[in-house]
Amino acid sequence: MAIIKTVDLTYTYSEGTPFEKTAVNKVNIEIEEGELVGIIGHTGSGKSTLIQHLNGLIKPTSGKVIIDGEDIWDKNVKLRDIRFKVGLVFQYPEYQIFEETVYKDIAFGPKNMALDEKEIDKMVRETAALVGITDDMLRKSPFELSGGQKRRVAIAGVMAMRPKVLILDEPTAGLDPKGREVILSQIKKYHEETKSTVLLVSHSMEDVARFASKILVMNKSEVFCYDTPPAVFARAEEIASIGLSVPQITKVFGLLRSKGIDIRGDVYTVEFAMKTINEYLASHGKGGGDHA
Repeated sequence: MAIIKTVDLTYTYSEGTPFEKTAVNKVNIEIEEGELVGIIGHTGSGKSTLIQHLNGLIKPTSGKVIIDGEDIWDKNVKLRDIRFKVGLVFQYPEYQIFEETVYKDIAFGPKNMALDEKEIDKMVRETAALVGITDDMLRKSPFELSGGQKRRVAIAGVMAMRPKVLILDEPTAGLDPKGREVILSQIKKYHEETKSTVLLVSHSMEDVARFASKILVMNKSEVFCYDTPPAVFARAEEIASIGLSVPQITKVFGLLRSKGIDIRGDVYTVEFAMKTINEYLASHGKGGGDHA
């Protein structure tokens, strides 16, 4: 069953004025429970507007948003309950940190869920461990931490509520390569351990290719495609035509194909590339191996 479903979802800013602009246009998607979905699109494609609909921050101009079988704008549905079910982490979430200790900051969300202290403590400590926050760090002021550590604390604050759906809007924005790798690895770990649905908004096809089980590509307020990574990257030329960059390894295999080499073009990670080259060499009687 789909945990997220939109039906002809449309949102128009400044409707009825000279500044009217449709940011999301008749979007129909179904995201299955437990998926890790990468959402890609250039600036202005509609991806940020789309995700803000998923926990009721924006009300559609028309169409429906259905979360876990419920139309979230039905009069009998409480948006507060939806927002506990769908956790949204904005860009630069560390700017929203305000508590005096890391522990209290992570505990803020679970406290609002009216849990008892024992359950709150369990959720805080489990989540802290998931994102690499030590017991010693929990006692510190979050403002003593590095930028990357603050980011992890802020993300942990949403994770600690154990939402059925976790949405992260550009969680690695502004971080150096090491910091990006840490955050992405911990998001992947969280997804694997909780079996929850995760939506990862990113400008980086490289990151999405490595971590997502499905990719949603937005273009000009509409869904360009929503499919598995191999199916999406098989359309590399089309993706490039709408101004998005595919992973470097996909470009390399596209170049090989353009030179007349009969090799698959949907390669999107280095590991996939090694396997593909070995298979190609074996099928052409040249052997293969880990040296490829």
